Amino acid sequence: MGNRIDKFIFTKLRWPWANRKYKDTVFRLLFKEDRKALLDLYNAINHSHYENPDDLIINTLDNAIFMGMHNDLSFIIDTHLNIYEHQSSKCPNMPFRCLLYVSSLFSQLVDEDRIYGSKRIQIPEPHFVMFYNGTDEMPEEMTYRLSELYQNLSESPNLELTVKVLNINQGMNPSLMQSCRKLNEYSMYVAKVREFSENESLNKAVPKAVDYCIDHDILKDFLLRERKAVIMYSLYEYNKAGHMKVIKEEAFEEGREEGREEGLEEGRIKGIDEEKNRIIANMLQKDMAPEEIADLCGCLTEEVMAVKAYNKLSEKN
Repeated sequence: MGNRIDKFIFTKLRWPWANRKYKDTVFRLLFKEDRKALLDLYNAINHSHYENPDDLIINTLDNAIFMGMHNDLSFIIDTHLNIYEHQSSKCPNMPFRCLLYVSSLFSQLVDEDRIYGSKRIQIPEPHFVMFYNGTDEMPEEMTYRLSELYQNLSESPNLELTVKVLNINQGMNPSLMQSCRKLNEYSMYVAKVREFSENESLNKAVPKAVDYCIDHDILKDFLLRERKAVIMYSLYEYNKAGHMKVIKEEAFEEGREEGREEGLEEGRIKGIDEEKNRIIANMLQKDMAPEEIADLCGCLTEEVMAVKAYNKLSEKN
């Protein structure tokens, strides 16, 4: 391969604000240690035909969670840096998260002293993909844009970042699924968990889905090898998704009720802001992580942290 970037060396940085409580996901477990599977996924998305898994240069921010957020999968092939994220909920803030990820990765790629020199440095072109398999309705493919988060969007923003969103639920993107067997079988496993959980508890539905998939040669080798981890991660993911849905509904209702009781007489816009802050405060009281609250409320993590800091200051006073 002509333009490989083997010269790039990635340093393992220990961020002082790293959150080590992050639980892995089945999606990440499936692809992070299997270069062949990851290469097949890349080829399926890009209609390419790379054959040597060793061509991948893995540079995932492995469990070094930047500002409370984690990076699922990132790697270089040829001259392209690919950042893949998996979500079971809508996440319009994904472009901002990817901006943080790619900034962190680039900071490890290039010696800081070189960026002040007169000689032009070379960096790999980044590409961002989010794989969605939540229960909310989403098109087969869409794009999230960083500019959609700007408070006052100009006609030609100087900074843009786009994230391709691919719906990987069963029945969606059949061509992609046909091109990547493991992605398709992962989608089948998720569908089985949901199917079985309709009539029984998750504690029973998840192992039952694992057994079904093994019996029907769906991710068979992976599930036999990682059975305990898959069950543990799946229970965490789906319990968390259900728990967050209930908390979100309760918090929104509590926020609206408080807003009605106090009377938002200073105008609709201020009322909306106050209601959102109450909702954020309620979620914080339920020990939800700031980034999770930001995803649910459609705001930036900084806004959540500002509400948290304000509440702490109010308590002291």
